[in-house]
Formats: sequence, structure tokens, C-alpha cells
Amino acid sequence: MTAHAIRASILHCVRDPGLAGDRCAIEHIRDAITLIDNGRIVAVAPAATLLPNLGADVLIDDQRDKLLLPGFIDTHVHYPQVDVIASYGAQLLDWLNTYTFPAETQFADRAHADAAATFFLDRLLENGTTTASVFCTVHPQSVDAFFSASEARGLRMIAGKCLMDRHAPDGLRDTATTGIAETRALIERWHGHARSLYAITPRFAATSTREQLKAMGQLALEFPSAYIQSHVAENKAEIAWIAELFPEYRSYLDVYDQFGLLRDRSIYAHCIYLDDADRARMTDCGATPAFCPTSNLFIGSGLYNLAQAVSAGNRVSLGSDVGGGTSYSMLRTLGEAYKIQQLQGVSLSPAYALYLATLGGARALSLDDRIGSMCVGKEADLVLLDPAATPLLARRTALRDDPLDTFFAMMTLGDDRAVAATYAGGQCVHRKMTVT
Repeated sequence: MTAHAIRASILHCVRDPGLAGDRCAIEHIRDAITLIDNGRIVAVAPAATLLPNLGADVLIDDQRDKLLLPGFIDTHVHYPQVDVIASYGAQLLDWLNTYTFPAETQFADRAHADAAATFFLDRLLENGTTTASVFCTVHPQSVDAFFSASEARGLRMIAGKCLMDRHAPDGLRDTATTGIAETRALIERWHGHARSLYAITPRFAATSTREQLKAMGQLALEFPSAYIQSHVAENKAEIAWIAELFPEYRSYLDVYDQFGLLRDRSIYAHCIYLDDADRARMTDCGATPAFCPTSNLFIGSGLYNLAQAVSAGNRVSLGSDVGGGTSYSMLRTLGEAYKIQQLQGVSLSPAYALYLATLGGARALSLDDRIGSMCVGKEADLVLLDPAATPLLARRTALRDDPLDTFFAMMTLGDDRAVAATYAGGQCVHRKMTVT
């Protein structure tokens, strides 16, 4: 592959800036050359420094009026729910039964799964998301469809088949035996293949028997590099149900812990109603919470206390949680995250917001040695943002010469229209159509 370069302003986190937003954790180069070779970043420097040393054969994509960032990372999203987004009027448990489960039964059909995977990935890429932790359905073919489509685009993705052997409709249940056997086969097929990574995926504790949860814990020991993903403490009615089903455990999170499902590389969505002991346990074992603001608001679950999680040492990341979430855009997701924190007297700085959607997500997924920043040696997963994508953005971002202020305006006013291009492994996998 021939080396090529992107000329644009760059903005990325080199370390955690903290909630207050330490600007020393942010690198901004106004006119930079990002040199890419064999899918990786091999140089980043001011254009005046690098241009004289580039060979004449290096193709330069000149985007000096735009802002180049690491690709966005979505740590909790459901690809089978592409047709569930914006479904009216229910809280979590009713919403699952009314909308989600009926939609997911259709994924027994591989052709349906293929079409949904294509549509879903196109939406991620048009919004600048290059890595996601994705729930498939209980059907193994839904996983095959997803990874086939993501590998065709050269993406680094995490996904897994849901494990559910109770409290789900016909056609959406496996068994403790078949679910584990199917998951093991999928791990062996996809985990570490190309840029694919596998996640052992209990839907949530209520939909698995003790026998299945125990078998998942044993599978996690067998495959220590695999991920684990699920939901916890999202909704008060859900928490009460878990307490009825598992009365012997201290908390909802403790159910997963006692079955060996809390560890490094485990991602738990929502975590709204964890107590201090739960937060401390997540930090101690390396498990991470995925903050899903648009979903928490839309389903009416509650307001996530980001400050408490950060204070406890949790490695927080950001999830769109489509279809309970209302947008594939991580910019819009950050905008809602800001508002949720405002309601709790916390100011989410633009530096920390940038971190949540990039390097923070990579750290939560134990992938910060590969993605999440624009340091030399990282995989060249990037998003090119256009500060003048709409008349309103153009007017607002022209007011101040400050890259973090520009990013804040974009996460408040922006969406897929602000994404000019998306790159995976250095290759352009989405470019916004220009109307002339």
C-alpha cells in the first residue's frame, strides 16, 4: 500500500484530561500532515516541517479547512435494532417486549441480517464511528452477517451473539448448552480474525438462568482475551426484577461478579443506579461502564452520575445504545451527555467529551495501544469534521479561534452532516457527498 497523507488541523487527546478538561492533555496542530502507511499513522507534524521531506509520490488529500480527529468509539449499540429506533412510549421492560424482541426474531433469516448489518455500518461510518461494541441477536448467523460486513470495510469491531435461555419469546431463546456451544464456535471463527474481536454477550441477567451464567463464566476463563458485554442497573423496574430473581446477591452488579463475568475487557451499559461498593468493584476488577445518554433520556431510565464514576476510578466510555438511543452520531450523544451532567451541577468540558468519544473509549476497551489517538504507530482510524458543514455551524465556529470551542459547538450543533470523511486503517470508508 502506497503511503499517503491528509493535510488538516488535528485535535486529539494524548492522555485523560479529567472532567475539568486539562488542556495539556490535548494536542492541536493547526496545519498538520498526517502520514499514513500500511494502515498506520507513521508521522504527524506541522505541514511546514513534513512537506519538504515527503516524497513526490506521496498523495496529499488537502483538507486544511477541516479538523481531523481519531475515529469515534461507540461502546454500546445494538445493530439488530435499526428498525426499533424512535419507537414510541414505553419504559425499558415494556419497550423490550413491544418493540425489540419482535424485531430481533427476524434475524433468524441471514438475508435480513446481512441487509441490517450493511445499513447499520453505513450509519456508523457516516457519523464518524470506526469502532463499536455491538450486540447481535441470539442467532449465530446474525454474528456472521455482522462480522462479514465489518471486515469487508476493514473495521475494528467487537460483537457477540446474545445469550438468552429464559424470559424471552419463542425464537429468541437458546439453552445453557447450545448457547455456549454456539458462542465458542463464533469465538473460534471471529475473535482475532482480521480486525474483529468477540464479546461474550449475556443480554442481561434476567434472561439467563444460573446454569447459563455459570457456563458463561467458565467460557470467559477459557477465552481470557475475549470481551464480555451486558447491561446493568439501567432502570428501577429492571433492578427490582433482578432482586426477585437473584435474592441471594448483594446487588445487580454482584450477580455478574459471582458468575465470573466482571473483569478487564468487560463493558456494562448504563450503570445508572450503582452504589459506591459497585463502582469500587468495577474499578478493582477492570470492568467499565458505558454511559448511554440518549437512551437513558428516551426510555426515561435516569441520569448517569459521571462525576461519581470518575471519582471512583471507573474507565467511563460513551454508547449510543441505538435503538433505545436516538442517534448514531457520537457528536449528538456527547451533546446530550453534556445536558445530563448540567442537570446534576457538573460541567462536562469539551476536552473530556473528546476523550470519552475517542481515547477514553479505547481505554475502556483495552485498545488504547491501537486506536483512540493520533500518535505515531496507531491504526489510522480517523474522522474528518467540517466546522462549516451547516450555515449555523459555520457562523458559530467562526466566532472564536479555539479548537476545543469549535469541538464543543460541533458536539452541540453537529450530526452526520458535520462528518466530511471517515477512514479505517487509512482507507476512506465514507465521504460526504458534495452538492454542486
